[in-house]
Amino acid sequence: MVHTPGTPASPTPALANGFVPTSADVARRAGVSRATVSYVLNNTAAVRISEPTRRRVREAAQDLGYVPHAAARSLRAGRSRLVLLPAQPGNGTLYHRLVAELQEELGRLDYTVVQCGAAPARGDRAARAWAELRPAAVIVPASSLEPDGLTVLARTGVRVVLALGPQAVEGTHTLLTDHESVGRLAAEHLYERGRRRIGVVLPREAGLDDYALPRLRGVRAALRDTDAAVTELPLAHEEEDAARLAARWRGLGLDGVFAYSDEYAMLLMRALQDEGVAVPGDTAVVGAGDLMLGRLLRPRLSTVGIDLTSCRALAELVDRAVRDPACPRETHRMLRVGMVPRESS
Repeated sequence: MVHTPGTPASPTPALANGFVPTSADVARRAGVSRATVSYVLNNTAAVRISEPTRRRVREAAQDLGYVPHAAARSLRAGRSRLVLLPAQPGNGTLYHRLVAELQEELGRLDYTVVQCGAAPARGDRAARAWAELRPAAVIVPASSLEPDGLTVLARTGVRVVLALGPQAVEGTHTLLTDHESVGRLAAEHLYERGRRRIGVVLPREAGLDDYALPRLRGVRAALRDTDAAVTELPLAHEEEDAARLAARWRGLGLDGVFAYSDEYAMLLMRALQDEGVAVPGDTAVVGAGDLMLGRLLRPRLSTVGIDLTSCRALAELVDRAVRDPACPRETHRMLRVGMVPRESS
């Protein structure tokens, strides 16, 4: 049955009957060509189509439950619109904020961001797993990249690699993640407050070494050639593990702690208080991230505030490099940091 534009649409055939709508079905229902359907649903700006026609096509697609096929669209265009972002388990609020903002900005440019499972390994094996999805771009930790892996990605048509790391990576665009500055600011603050026996929390959770170890290096660098001592404190993000650490706190003799992040700082601070360790009287506590929950604690949590770079600029970089893979390699800073002193220190 042919649907005449402007008349009520017939009921959509039930999916249970195996009906899968195509662009041809949308074209018939809207009374336009398949090319017009493609232009409208792909937001093609180069072709002028009247607003009533656009509205008719969108309504037909909605009536039928039609969704464009991303893979087919990529084949027609000769270019993928997929941006791959390997998941990093346990990496906390900051990374999730980055993902959410990048998804929004890349979506505005008609890209689809897909998070896949954590990289299975470094180098060639990891790159092959990413390349199987044929993305236009991958945004990955620099520690996962090796020259052989970059070669695999390039040969399979990946046009952009954006590496997250503390220094520029040859052959890629780089988003600098200066976590050493986070640890340095926390240590300088604790030292200025008279703390000399300083603990540094190292999360036990997988996937956090790229953040935690640079923060530890920042603490050590800040306290080098001073009279302060640094103690590493492995800690799982679990109440039981925090309670065990708090139970032996007095034996450690620590008068200050940089707890890696606000999440770990809040966990540890509560465990210390339950154990009768006064904060900040006995031990000053500093987190990182400046979460709202930290401001609601008593005492309020001192923290290293971390602002993300403009995700709009990153999305535009990805789009620019997808369109021109030979464009000059760019380096952006991911983080801007500043100390936010409060009552816990």
